[in-house]
Amino acid sequence: MLRFSTLVNCAALLAVFVAPADADPNENDWPQWRGATGDNKAAAADVPLIWGEEENLLWKTPVPGRGHSSPTVRGDYVFLTTADEQQHVQSILAFDRQSGKLLWSKQVFEGGMDDKAHRRNTQATPSVACSDDRLFASFMNDGHVWVLSFDFTGNELWRANVGEFASHWGYSASPILYEGNVIIAADHKQGGYLAAFTQASGSPVWTTARPADPNYPSPIVHHVSGKDQLLMAGLDRIASYSPKTGKLLWETAGVTTECVGTVVVEGDLAFASGGYPGNVTMAVKTDGSGEVVWQNRVKVYVPSMLTHDGLLYAVTDNGIAYCWDAATGDEQWKKRLGGTFNTSPVLAGDKIVAACEDGTTYVLATGGAKCQVLAENQLGNEVYATPTFAGNRAYIRYAVIDGDARQEYLACIGEK
Repeated sequence: MLRFSTLVNCAALLAVFVAPADADPNENDWPQWRGATGDNKAAAADVPLIWGEEENLLWKTPVPGRGHSSPTVRGDYVFLTTADEQQHVQSILAFDRQSGKLLWSKQVFEGGMDDKAHRRNTQATPSVACSDDRLFASFMNDGHVWVLSFDFTGNELWRANVGEFASHWGYSASPILYEGNVIIAADHKQGGYLAAFTQASGSPVWTTARPADPNYPSPIVHHVSGKDQLLMAGLDRIASYSPKTGKLLWETAGVTTECVGTVVVEGDLAFASGGYPGNVTMAVKTDGSGEVVWQNRVKVYVPSMLTHDGLLYAVTDNGIAYCWDAATGDEQWKKRLGGTFNTSPVLAGDKIVAACEDGTTYVLATGGAKCQVLAENQLGNEVYATPTFAGNRAYIRYAVIDGDARQEYLACIGEK
């Protein structure tokens, strides 16, 4: 059986990336957007190279409604958000990790959904974040962003109105956890903000204003240049904030007004790519100097990028895979995979996994002088959610579309 290699230098990863407090870097969990270490890497992933409906599919279970949130894996549970667009209901779902059985479904809003959101967005796009005993989910409803907390058995603990939100594309930013707080981003055209709430009670901790323009990335915390920094791209800048206080640490002009992808880092460099109105991928120093180290004219709009062993990887929205030297921006290789990509590439062991909108998941080799496609795997015919990896399992949210009928599924991949 072909399997992913697990020979990854974990010590080097931990030296660069900070695991947000209460989202520990347990190789058997994927507790929030971008994983436990905030970099979309599953260092110990050990799953089959080949999978599909007839091979290495341990279980699949129907998912009601529609959503783009990625599977969040914590302990015995897999969590998703979803929305019934006909009934105007937004919900949180919990599945049994071993069997895929739906354990509970909690309706959190009825009515108030944004009917003006982009057709490629959903009313349940942000991914769930988990601490050791509770989960946190964000939704847009009735023109406001909300954050809610539940225990793992489905009891609501609290909910907080984060603030107003006005955007022509809808809401997409996932919550992240840091030192007992949950942090929410809500850039929008009437005046955006970052906000932190206590995980224990939902009490507000800090709020930081952001410029009044539409923008969509999820925030992320990395330990770079000697400190924890909350990084955001878009609004014609890359900006760094203190995750403890929300205070602006530095900002560098660049990227574009509208971004979707989360900032990634390698060493003392932060990388971001813009989507509208220009085309740019850029690297800036994280020391507050404002130095732009390199930039090019490649646009990676919706997917986030990925760093590994001194290289920066990306798959563009129109299906071109790139590998650059992270320090210099020199192109190492590029390859047209084809199709449309909304998901972000994931490092699983020492391979890159990238899921196309049409349901094809590509497995690529890292490094090398050219792109090597090791496998192409098919599940369904629509994928918008980034797959997640925990231990020796992969979790993929996909849909099967047959005429006017559409059904989502959650699948667990592993060696049979």
